[in-house]
Amino acid sequence: MQNVVEKEIRDFVRDRISQEAILTRWGEPLVAFADANDPLFEKLREAVRPSHSMPGDLLPDARTVIVYFLPFEKDIARTNRKAYHASEEWAVAYVETNQLIRDMNQHLAGVLEKRGFDSADLPPTHNFDTEQLMSDWSHKHAAYIAGLGKFGTHHMLITDRGCCGRFGSLITDLKIEATERPDDREYCLYKHNGTCRVCIEKCVTGALTQESFDRHKCYALLLENEEIYKNKGLADVCGKCVSIVPCSFGNPVKGALTEENRSRPSRGL
Repeated sequence: MQNVVEKEIRDFVRDRISQEAILTRWGEPLVAFADANDPLFEKLREAVRPSHSMPGDLLPDARTVIVYFLPFEKDIARTNRKAYHASEEWAVAYVETNQLIRDMNQHLAGVLEKRGFDSADLPPTHNFDTEQLMSDWSHKHAAYIAGLGKFGTHHMLITDRGCCGRFGSLITDLKIEATERPDDREYCLYKHNGTCRVCIEKCVTGALTQESFDRHKCYALLLENEEIYKNKGLADVCGKCVSIVPCSFGNPVKGALTEENRSRPSRGL
């Protein structure tokens, strides 16, 4: 069933791209699977918030969390690298990708149901506490548990295809073998060797610093962008910290490690 789920996700994205009314273009999705009983889900109550849901809270007999990353094509991020407010292309990509995730999850739920399995459909966003600005289900933390990547200084998850995109997840009682998590090496250059602070420099509000992240200062700008692009849908976005930075489209630490190995002198024989 793992191959079936992966194929359904890839095919669904390709079909959406082929629709004439869709402006956003996505790269090949990344898909991973987490054991619904992984102890790290319990630790989210410490790392995220005490009320964070466990998979079993959302679906009795939950066995697997399916997680996928939908990377934006590079041109979308390039439009968002300058100016104070988010670009129109970035706002549209956010709206269209959220709808894609809603439709994808409904489709996957139907595929699983036909095979006798149940699932819990999770919204892509806008299910958060508007005072604390935190959600009771974090797609990016589920993606971390499933092995899709590591968190960067900007608090976004960096995957092997970068951090410009959106995560979706679906809980099911189908058992699929969990994806192996990567080793302890970081994906963020700053965490790896202290050589990068570009995401901090790109934060136009100053909400992101080396030491902390001010959610409310960030959210104030998201609401400004929502008002600007209200004719596009619900677009409370920014994305400046991930638009054209070393981790936008891949894992920069892999490149850094390769370069470090090249620069080491040969020991000879």
